[in-house]
Amino acid sequence: MTPALIAALLVAYLAGSVPTSYVVGRLGRGIDLRQHGSRSLGATNAFRVLGWQWALPVAVVDIAKGAIPVWLLSPLVGPAPLVPLAIGLAAVLGHVFSVFMGFRGGKGVATAAGAVLALAPIPLLAALGIWTALLKLTGYVSLASMAAALAFPMLAWWIGTSNPHVASVGAGLALFILFTHRANIGRLLAGTESRFGHRRTA
Repeated sequence: MTPALIAALLVAYLAGSVPTSYVVGRLGRGIDLRQHGSRSLGATNAFRVLGWQWALPVAVVDIAKGAIPVWLLSPLVGPAPLVPLAIGLAAVLGHVFSVFMGFRGGKGVATAAGAVLALAPIPLLAALGIWTALLKLTGYVSLASMAAALAFPMLAWWIGTSNPHVASVGAGLALFILFTHRANIGRLLAGTESRFGHRRTA
C-alpha cells in the first residue's frame, strides 16, 4: 500500500465522516438527530424528523461524499482497478462509523450510491429503478434499499462495467448494508418498521 493510497483512503474516510444530517438538524431545528426518530444520521431519518426540505440536501451531500472522493482521488493514486473501489469503501465506512460522531453514523446507502455512481452509473440506475418500485409498492425505505443493494452486483455483472471488480466488491458492500440495516430487519419481521411518508415530529 503506497503513501498516496493511504492518504487517499484517509481523505475519503474523513469526507464520508462529515455528519451531514447532524449538521442540518442542528442548524435547521437545533436538535440532535441521534435522539429522534430512528436515531440514524441519514437522509431517511432527516425526512421523518425534519421534512423533505432538509432531507433533500442531506441526501445530495451524502451521495457526493461517496462520488467526489472516487472521482478526484483515484486519478491521483494510480490506474489499479481496485483503487477507486477502496476509496469508495473508505467513504462509506466514514459515513457509517463517523470519527466526528463517536463512530456512529448512517446506514451507508446514499454514500455507497455515490461511490457506485462514479464507477458504474448504468447498473446503479437499474438498481435505483428497483428501489423506486419497491418503495412505491411497500412504503419501506429500508426494504427497498436492501433489495437494491443486493440487486446491484448482479446488475453490474449482467450489464457490465469498465471496472472488472465492481460486481464482487458490490456484493460485499451489499452484505455490509444488510448489516447496517439489522435493526430494520428486526422491525420488518415484527411489523413495526415505519413506512416512508410518516413523519415523526421532534
